[in-house]
Amino acid sequence: MASSRTGRPPVQRAPRRPAGRPRSPRDNPLRLLVLRARKAWDRPLTAYYLIFGSSLLITVLGLVMVYSASMITALQLSLPGSFFFRKQFLAASIGTVLLLIAMRVPVKLHRALAYPILAGSVFLMILVQVPGIGMSVNGNQNWISLGGSFQIQPSEFGKLALVLWGADLLARKQDKGMLAQWKHMLVPLVPGTFLLLGLIMLGGDMGTAIILTAILFGLLWLAGAPTRLFGGVLAVAVTIGFILIKTSPNRMSRLACIGATEPGPNDTCWQAVHGIYALASGGLFGSGLGASVEKWGQLPEAHTDFIFAITGEELGLAGTLSVLALFAALGYAGIRVAGRTEDPFVRYAAGGVTTWITAQAVINIGAVLGLLPIAGVPLPLFSYGGSALLPTMFAIGLLIAFARDEPAARAALAMRQPRFGRKRAAVRGSAGAAGPRRWNTMRRRASAARSSGER
Repeated sequence: MASSRTGRPPVQRAPRRPAGRPRSPRDNPLRLLVLRARKAWDRPLTAYYLIFGSSLLITVLGLVMVYSASMITALQLSLPGSFFFRKQFLAASIGTVLLLIAMRVPVKLHRALAYPILAGSVFLMILVQVPGIGMSVNGNQNWISLGGSFQIQPSEFGKLALVLWGADLLARKQDKGMLAQWKHMLVPLVPGTFLLLGLIMLGGDMGTAIILTAILFGLLWLAGAPTRLFGGVLAVAVTIGFILIKTSPNRMSRLACIGATEPGPNDTCWQAVHGIYALASGGLFGSGLGASVEKWGQLPEAHTDFIFAITGEELGLAGTLSVLALFAALGYAGIRVAGRTEDPFVRYAAGGVTTWITAQAVINIGAVLGLLPIAGVPLPLFSYGGSALLPTMFAIGLLIAFARDEPAARAALAMRQPRFGRKRAAVRGSAGAAGPRRWNTMRRRASAARSSGER
């Protein structure tokens, strides 16, 4: 090695990178982080974890907020402070059982259940209009009393019925190649949906009718309806909706409260304005859990339709953005399941459920923010109401089952199950035959010791 003038060996320098050579991802930590995030995002079980995790967090946070928002209302009604929370917790427990059942039921059985659920929903919605059976709540005749303080709203189960029945109908027609003709795409899907809408509108529930209409358009969009056909059905729906709103002073007053900052004459916009007040007073991190002021009689329906406003007041912008992020993750996962499947029924059903939950969340949050008229629909999985929670959790179970049934996800789960099975088998074997296994181990050690020359 050549020495320098001082007698020391020359310092070896790292070779310079050629000017035209691109940098590897390891040279850029931010790019490496993005690549890792993309890799994790594209894993087969990502949709499964997103649906399960986001729905679980929404439900748990909803239980907490229902307890906080309903306590004052319960005390004003001379009821225990945890009255509404206990009912919601019972509904969530039953809904969890339905979710687990929906996760494990095969797709063929889901298709077989479509028509019984549809027939049962129609029958219950007819019973709602029978005097002495149906109940009126807040001016809407959409409830059936089950005795005591328990009621059921059959129109909520109509959403699930329309998703399953519409998905099965379109899947069978696609298998027969009949969706290329517009009459097979519309009939009997559109007349059946109008039957459900008519029964719902007899009770005056405009909000639920809007959700069913959104589900119908979502199914038609997934079925590849032509622009003219889609636009024609949309024009008919908008015309009917305009007539129903124009002929109802109550609906016209709700429409006039969009963007209102004052209660107005006769306090017609009281609820919309105080929802804005609750959000505005929350700040960045809120006033604290349970410290809401608006729930002390100022904001009507604090634990049902306007629970998002109480969330903003107590948990602040951070809490509301967290709820929005959870719904966005749930919606993305549902779209991903619908887009990656090869089964037509799974595609239509997953798209219908995603349209249902996303549209209902947008309408509820938009009304609280003053961007949309108050439609009277609950926030899915979050607001108080067992009739809305049970079918929604069953629908979440459908999405989870569909996410697990993807070919890549099924392969990933199959690779995990043998490991778990071998581990359990090893544990059982060691428990049942501890003596022989220990003797064999000692014999192997002894033979290994002899081979090395030790005694």
